[in-house]
Parts: sequence; structure tokens; C-alpha cells
Amino acid sequence: MADPRAFISFDFDHNEAEKILFVGQTKNSRTPFAIEDWSSKSSLPQSQWERIISDKIKKCNVLIVLVGKTMATATGVVKEIAFAKEADVPVFGVYVGGADTSSNLPNGLQRNRIISWEWDKIANVIDQAMKEGKNR
Repeated sequence: MADPRAFISFDFDHNEAEKILFVGQTKNSRTPFAIEDWSSKSSLPQSQWERIISDKIKKCNVLIVLVGKTMATATGVVKEIAFAKEADVPVFGVYVGGADTSSNLPNGLQRNRIISWEWDKIANVIDQAMKEGKNR
């Protein structure tokens, strides 16, 4: 199989810089997954955004949530997690922007599915996710 495809979910208002760094570092890491930058480039009506993002998540093998300090207020992230669960796409998180185990989480993301931003750990979780959900 080609590299697994990952959808990156993040708080646009607070963690866009971390998303750019994360995506950039994947190109220089040995982490075995591909990221498509499917972020909306313009504001869309809610129903159109939901349909487009849901379809994109369905095409992925895993949803990676970049978990920042204010993540619990990111309504788009909550919807993306729900879309992944509906499509049986495994979800895990990576702490960014100073977030840690005391940070609030968005609904649907389990604390035991969040890891630190270390590429070896991320690669291991990707390998595990390829045995879960729709990837079985």
C-alpha cells in the first residue's frame, strides 16, 4: 500500500503556525504518511463546508488532530472528529503550542489517543491506526 493518507485537523484561529510547521516537517521526516492540504481556502456556507470536508476525510486513512491549548472551542475540529468517526477513520492527536495533559479537549477526542510531537511516536501511532477502523 502507498503511504497512508492523513487529514490534519487544527484550530485555525490559534494553531495555524503549528499546522504549517507540522506539514512541513512531514516532508523531512521518515514518518510514513502523506498529507493533503485540504484546508478551505475561502469561507464557505456551513452545509457546503461540511459536505466537502466529510468527503475529504472519507478518503483518508487517519485523522490527526493538532491539539492546542484552546482546542476545546474549535467547533470545526469537533465536526471533523465526528466526520472521521462516522467514516470509521481512526483519530489521534498530537500536542502543539504548549498544550499538555491538562489542556481541554474537543468532544470526541480521547486523552489516551494524544501523544507528544515526536516523529517516532507519530510513526508508531500511524502504524497502529492502519490496523484500526476502515483500515482493517
